[in-house]
Amino acid sequence: MNTDLQQQACHGPAAAKQLADKLAALSHPARIGILLQLGGAGPCCCKQVVERFDLAQSTVSQHLKILVAAGLVRHSNRAQRSFYEIDHEAMAGVSSAFAALATNCCPPRTESESRG
Repeated sequence: MNTDLQQQACHGPAAAKQLADKLAALSHPARIGILLQLGGAGPCCCKQVVERFDLAQSTVSQHLKILVAAGLVRHSNRAQRSFYEIDHEAMAGVSSAFAALATNCCPPRTESESRG
């Protein structure tokens, strides 16, 4: 995710689309689980991811494909195997953009607003 998205936090159609695409990729529990596994294990091949979930290899491959397409996971080929790893910069960008969106939509209430 680029700095424009972090700064704009959905102040424009392109930034909104980028954030929405990344959030859509995060909208499935299996994909969140895959990200958590990749975050703890580092680069993994698809087979290593499959071993941790009660999902078919084809299902895990499809989830990985969605995460790669969203730019949240990087894919590389090594010795006839596909390896996947989290793009930490992209994930940080999603976090920043979502935090900015939440702040813009729902600014913190002052103490007097909270009481009244």
